[in-house]
Amino acid sequence: MQHEKRPPLHRWQPGDARDFDLRITRAGDWLYLGSPILRPRLVQVLSRVLIKEADEFFLISPSEKLRIQVDDAPFVAVELEQTNPGPDQRLVFRTNVEDVVIAGPDHPIKVVEKGGTSEPAPYVTIREGLDALISRAVFYELVEIAQPIRGDENVLGVMSSGQMFPLGRTDV
Repeated sequence: MQHEKRPPLHRWQPGDARDFDLRITRAGDWLYLGSPILRPRLVQVLSRVLIKEADEFFLISPSEKLRIQVDDAPFVAVELEQTNPGPDQRLVFRTNVEDVVIAGPDHPIKVVEKGGTSEPAPYVTIREGLDALISRAVFYELVEIAQPIRGDENVLGVMSSGQMFPLGRTDV
């Protein structure tokens, strides 16, 4: 697993924010002035300077703070690797911007219902409050390895890094 050194975002104090015409779609596409950014490395670099404050997202540098639009989560979990099946299992996620995290206390999995529907919206926290929407294919992989949670046989969950993460109820 590679760990890329991140810029010291917590030390940067760029001042007032201004709007910037960049949007991240629910599918994880990055659009500048409505057109897709087709260079994966550029998206990756921009993702490293992305922060969230309250319910707003910003790209920051030491001198600038640019407010951008994010339709859902800024990243998409596109790959799952299951290591050490059993009680020491770890679920390793890779995102569309090449972040790699192991689900656990610092990178929890959560499933919420999308407004008004009973459709699950699964996420894994990547860093500093930034989540990745777990792609449908990866969510199906999680459901395949899910087990009933002890104490409530109607809830399925997955274990990673010693922590159980509920995925949903089976009796709805």
